[in-house]
Amino acid sequence: MSATDTVVILDFGSQYTQLIARRVREAGVYSEIHPCTVTAKEVAAMHPKAVILSGGPSSVTDADAPPFDPAVFDLGLPTLCICYGMQLLAHHQPGGAVAASTDREYGRAELTVLADVPLFAGLPDGGSRTVWMSHGDKVVAPPAGFVVAARTKNVDIAALANVERRMYALQFHPEVAHTEDGERILHNFLFGIAGLTPGWTMAGFVETELAKLREKVGEDEVVCALSGGVDSTVVAVMLHKAIGKKLHCIFVDNGLLRLGEGEEVAAYLREHFALNLHYIDASKLFLGRLAGVTDPEQKRKIIGTTFIEVFEVEAAKLPKVKYLAQGTLYPDVIESVSFKGPSAVIKSHHNVGGLPEHMKLALIEPLRELFKDEVRKVAVELGMPDFIIWRHPFPGPGLAIRIIGEVTEERLEILRRTDKIVQNELQASGWYRKVWQGFAVLLPLKTVGVMGDGRTYENVAAIRVVDSLDAMTADWSRLPSELVAAMSNRIINEVKGVNRVVFDVSSKPPSTIEWE
Repeated sequence: MSATDTVVILDFGSQYTQLIARRVREAGVYSEIHPCTVTAKEVAAMHPKAVILSGGPSSVTDADAPPFDPAVFDLGLPTLCICYGMQLLAHHQPGGAVAASTDREYGRAELTVLADVPLFAGLPDGGSRTVWMSHGDKVVAPPAGFVVAARTKNVDIAALANVERRMYALQFHPEVAHTEDGERILHNFLFGIAGLTPGWTMAGFVETELAKLREKVGEDEVVCALSGGVDSTVVAVMLHKAIGKKLHCIFVDNGLLRLGEGEEVAAYLREHFALNLHYIDASKLFLGRLAGVTDPEQKRKIIGTTFIEVFEVEAAKLPKVKYLAQGTLYPDVIESVSFKGPSAVIKSHHNVGGLPEHMKLALIEPLRELFKDEVRKVAVELGMPDFIIWRHPFPGPGLAIRIIGEVTEERLEILRRTDKIVQNELQASGWYRKVWQGFAVLLPLKTVGVMGDGRTYENVAAIRVVDSLDAMTADWSRLPSELVAAMSNRIINEVKGVNRVVFDVSSKPPSTIEWE
């Protein structure tokens, strides 16, 4: 998307890079993340109003450190360097020096501001403030022309400033919620130092994206991979508004849906949006290919490949179709492919890492750079009903990745009935809108139980409920014990094949939201 004021963020592999982008966007300024491999000439061609360098897991002194063009520092742009970015600044500027920390810092630290610089303008006077550290190296000598602006107990140089060049560096992470006054520091950089004007909104995004879609599609036609979730539905509604009858929505029943979901989704999409919807029952094809498969990555790739094959078969019946539209989001991309810097690949998503290398259709992914909460704001702009906007995320591979081990009809039926109870209880208790996501998982083990004075040997089901803002990080939801007990009692009493229920109390990281 083009915008008058744009911030370019160079990604060096930090787990917080996407959070930087979110914070900039929340301030009303458009931001783009680009790999650290881009050259200064390429950055200049983007015409940004400011540049931010992210953190990263490497050391600037490593032989295999991420490649970087130091000429970026000579572009004359307001620049903020965070963590690894600060060390990179010191490493490439005359007089600066970086060394390994004797005491590695990870977590909270107390920051003392030493210099009255614009980056720290308006911060409460007196005392220290809590900041979030995550580093192994540190700057031991400031570059020429830079002043030391802050320190912590373990780091003598925790912030650098060159007011004349509008260049600043922080060893800590202002983008994380744990850093006191982090938002103020970022706003000081964006508005006080870089002089940006907030003007990026979801309404503006929708208007711009609709125009781009009309121009790109032209006289061709599009098939949309429609699951009924908020992401793909937003894509479908946007395309419907942009190109009308040239959109063909394909809903594939892969046999991995929740109880009654296929019929429900088809009904409300036709009723509310009058979409041109093709309902394809491919459940036997998917389940046949998944037979005997237990590896989660193999499951995902089988499902992703089969989805594309089904779409291409249907698209072949529509001679003007040239594009395949998907509801891919930014967290899908960053966890699947490390194309924006050396971020680690966590797992493949069916609509990113699961795609075959050669497809007959070109992709359209209008939400690819958005986070889930931003997509929901787009849905509001499009006038979509609450029951779609606030529907919990459901993975593209469906229940296949909530069944640990082999996927069979019998195990699917057990999980469907179990998950339905979890959904019902969350909704009845008022907790459905309070949490990010809640669902059931079927484990690949059985345990002994007692029912009606008789011994049972049945399956274990897990309940997973998490709080999150964008799925990049998540914490397990502290549900009332009475609600968890109600779920457990109903599942054991009502679902034949389950005699034990456990509650997942792990966060992301180190765990992921989905179990596979």
